[in-house]
Amino acid sequence: MRLHHVQVAGPRGGEDDARRFYAEGLGMTEVEKPEDLKAKGGVWFRSFAADETVLAEVHVGVEEPFTPALKAHPALQLDSVAELEAVADRLARLGFVADWTQRHSFPGNERCHTADGHGNRVELLAPAPAG
Repeated sequence: MRLHHVQVAGPRGGEDDARRFYAEGLGMTEVEKPEDLKAKGGVWFRSFAADETVLAEVHVGVEEPFTPALKAHPALQLDSVAELEAVADRLARLGFVADWTQRHSFPGNERCHTADGHGNRVELLAPAPAG
């Protein structure tokens, strides 16, 4: 068994905020939703390996009334601490906050927490350097 995708919620009309975070900030690729789901709103994103294997998929769906998830969250694994720091810096330049207070609290990893364009918690982590 493996995880196919994670769905997070957003408000109706929040697709551009989702694009800013997941595509511009995290560098994920927006993918077209199936035709029969487009009318529901929302937007989907994928991260691909060099061979086009899907590594991660996040669906942002419309929820009414909308309340951001402050505890439940996707945790996205990056390849290196350098990549983690670069993504956090890019997010900061876009106006998102990267919280590093728990950077060394998850054994074997370094991490930060942030919130997407709708206030949903997102964890970013990378393997800690050996040493």
